[in-house]
Amino acid sequence: MYRQNIQLRLTVYFLFILLPLVAVSLFLAFRSRDLLVEQTTERTKAALSSSMDYIDLTLQNVEEISTSIATDSNMLRLLENSGPGLPPQAVINYLELQKQLSSVTSINQMISQIAVYHSISGVMISTASGSKRITNPAQLAWLEQMSRFSGSGIVYTMSSEPTPDGLTFGNLIGTDGISIVRAMDLNNPNRQPNLLTVTLSKAKLLNLIHSLLPSENAQIYLMTNNRKIITGSDNIDEKQLAAKRADDSMFTVEVNSKVYKWSLLLMQPESEVYAKSKQMELYTYVIIAISVLLALWISWAVYSGIASPMQKLLQGMKRAGRGNFNVKLETDREDEFGYLTQSFNQMIQNQKQLIENGYEQQLRVALTELKFLQTQINPHFLYNTLDSIYWAAKNYEADEISEMVLNLSRFFRLSLSKGSDTFTVEETVSHLHYYVRVQQLRFLDKFAIAYDIQEESKAIPIMKLLLQPLVENAILHGLEQRDRGGELRVQIRLDDAYLHMTVSDNGVGMSAERMRYVQDELAQVFAPDKPMLSLPPWEAPKDLYGLRNVASRIRLVYGKRSRMEVDSVEGEGTNVSVSLPLDRCKETFQLSPERADTDQQEEAGGTT
Repeated sequence: MYRQNIQLRLTVYFLFILLPLVAVSLFLAFRSRDLLVEQTTERTKAALSSSMDYIDLTLQNVEEISTSIATDSNMLRLLENSGPGLPPQAVINYLELQKQLSSVTSINQMISQIAVYHSISGVMISTASGSKRITNPAQLAWLEQMSRFSGSGIVYTMSSEPTPDGLTFGNLIGTDGISIVRAMDLNNPNRQPNLLTVTLSKAKLLNLIHSLLPSENAQIYLMTNNRKIITGSDNIDEKQLAAKRADDSMFTVEVNSKVYKWSLLLMQPESEVYAKSKQMELYTYVIIAISVLLALWISWAVYSGIASPMQKLLQGMKRAGRGNFNVKLETDREDEFGYLTQSFNQMIQNQKQLIENGYEQQLRVALTELKFLQTQINPHFLYNTLDSIYWAAKNYEADEISEMVLNLSRFFRLSLSKGSDTFTVEETVSHLHYYVRVQQLRFLDKFAIAYDIQEESKAIPIMKLLLQPLVENAILHGLEQRDRGGELRVQIRLDDAYLHMTVSDNGVGMSAERMRYVQDELAQVFAPDKPMLSLPPWEAPKDLYGLRNVASRIRLVYGKRSRMEVDSVEGEGTNVSVSLPLDRCKETFQLSPERADTDQQEEAGGTT
């Protein structure tokens, strides 16, 4: 199916063309999503780290405050002067102690309350709830154990920490946040089991981290080193948080404290993080889908446009292959297929004429190919028109236009006059100079030309328009792309057997790959087994048309000993050399059937 179906092949070709586009588009879409996640993660980590550092400083500050309270001599004196009962002096001492603690909380907004437990009287003095006496033996024993357990260090205790009577630490001291618990009178090894608790404000901590939330659906949590939630943007417990972290649809970033091993955890739905990249991916998929549809439509349109003329051309070729040379295909198209159809009709007609008229007619067809480049213009009309333009330019003092028209007139006068097919080398150079001068005026003298003509070669006859296409190629493909400083050189030399003509320029030159292609094409033209008759014009390739035309004419007229060589260096220039056998140059250019037969024998090695 692939070999026999043009539409399938066209579709596959278009899809292969789209593959790099699809691959690059998908890669960019996925890469942009990854970059977005990386950048979001880095920004979030930076913000969380900054907040975590601030929390560390806050905890250090609170710890220093607790140390100051635990070693304050005035507070220690008030506790020491209070006995086991509740005499008036003890009540006064408790009030004074509560006043001093309240002054500390008013200074530091991160502290919600401070409480001191007096073990001798069993009284808990708090800045939030005043003073109360604890009578439950289990609670008293637990508080005394906490005092001895903390020693001179610090214990962070959650409000949810259970006590022996079934209550929680938060119920006991009247708080819902995390508290710093430590013993009083740190510097006294014989200290009483008095206890100090400094509770951090849960609301203040939440306000501190709540500003980090990127959206309404995001959540943030401050946790201890054992994964207990201190505060968070919603009220969930540790089990619910673990379940949310296991959800693959959540984007999670966590930063640990460098000092206290606390951590900040931010969670956000991935759909919000990938929102912009998802939109880009959607656009990519839409573009890919549209591209594929366009490829299918274009392949169908191209196939529909070529199927009908191709079928007609195929049928015509089959009929011609069976020997029917009366085939004529009708077409009203003006595109390449119209040209192919007309060329096919012309080919069949020429084939018929070749068969009818024989070998002599074939030679005449070959000779008409030599005049393919010469435009059939009425000489008198052309001369009169150019003469009128010249004098009109003179009247308006347009010297450059008049010079260009004058050179153009001389160029055509030599090209079309006398009906001769040959020029001497001297006439060829003069004729060539008219053309070059027109081009110099056209390109504002951006290049110069130098002629190096051996005196002995000037009388040698050569065929018309041999050097002009080579000079034209040098100007248009080599020197036109230079701003200034272009140099064109024409050199003609003789030796014992050959006339050597070289056209060189210092233009842009050709790449090595292009150079090899040109040399391969010329090698095919000058191949030893190349037939005398070149291909008809409608079968000639479009590429290198002028160069191949000159090479074919040289090969046809001057035989297999003639040569054309091209040498070019990219960025430096191009040299085109033509070598013509001197004995063939001095003979009559106009071929006769007898002379053509002799040429045919020479090409075939003497066998007709």
